[in-house]
Amino acid sequence: MSIRRLSASTALLVLASALVAAGPTAHAAEYNGFDVSGALIPVEEIRSGGPPRDGIPAIDEPRFVSAAEATFLAADARVIGLALDGQARAYPISILNWHEVVNDRFGADGVAITFCPLCGTGMAFRAGTAAKPVRFGVSGLLYNSDVLLYDRGTLSLWSQLLSKAISGPLKGRQLEALPVMHTSWADWRARHPRTVVLSRDTGFPRDYGRDPYAAYAESERIMFPVGRTNRSLHPKERVIGISLGGAHKAYPFVELDRSPGPLADRVGGQAVTVEFDAAHRSGRVLDEAGKEIPSVIAFWFAWFAFHPDTAIHKAPEAGTPGTSGRPPM
Repeated sequence: MSIRRLSASTALLVLASALVAAGPTAHAAEYNGFDVSGALIPVEEIRSGGPPRDGIPAIDEPRFVSAAEATFLAADARVIGLALDGQARAYPISILNWHEVVNDRFGADGVAITFCPLCGTGMAFRAGTAAKPVRFGVSGLLYNSDVLLYDRGTLSLWSQLLSKAISGPLKGRQLEALPVMHTSWADWRARHPRTVVLSRDTGFPRDYGRDPYAAYAESERIMFPVGRTNRSLHPKERVIGISLGGAHKAYPFVELDRSPGPLADRVGGQAVTVEFDAAHRSGRVLDEAGKEIPSVIAFWFAWFAFHPDTAIHKAPEAGTPGTSGRPPM
């Protein structure tokens, strides 16, 4: 979302409060053309991020280059990596910052690659089939500072971090998340030497060498209001978040840096192993059989806003096991 239109979004919120009881037509006019009546989230907490619908354009026809051709990527450049059906693809954050959605295909599967720069969250979802894909766009709206996607077939709005449609004909439908790696280009390429990389030839005139969110990740500032906050960690501390069996747990990087790994744990009654790569500021979660399960690397403020009942991993003190308590309120 744009980080230069905060005053405009504030003005829109004032107008929204006056229209909230005016019915679906007013809702649609106010919320970038989407009908949010009967939404599963509080309508008054849906914010305009500034751009209109599709003002941040999704990439619908992604082009890829070989790893050797991806000379625009430095070794420490951040990428979202997905390995599926024998194929490995890297999606540079420097491109995702400007588009937030890539509608891609892996064989017979439609896949949506999504990234919210405000929350630091990269997630991939199954999105129909090659014959009947579900195409997503950027609505221009936010919930808890996180991007609200929309599908072009029904104009339903979808929360990225909830992985669920929150309004429209598909309201309540859950997306199937796929395991991705949010890591450095050097790390992804070492793991997948035959990977291809999303090309800068997107069809859109964007300066992919410029970071529109420069310094945002280090700042304590949260650009848009969220429903709940917790200051036990820096708001932009990165955490590995996992949801299993109705339970949620966050593994802050600052605690993982002090934890011997791999880390064996239980979440929602299920045994998991958390692998953390301090050098590449990345990690993943495996189940009891050693299979990777979906998790998300997110800024702490975003994870907590969606999961205020989250447990939080604490590194062990010398000679003691680690803890798994709730964050102080």
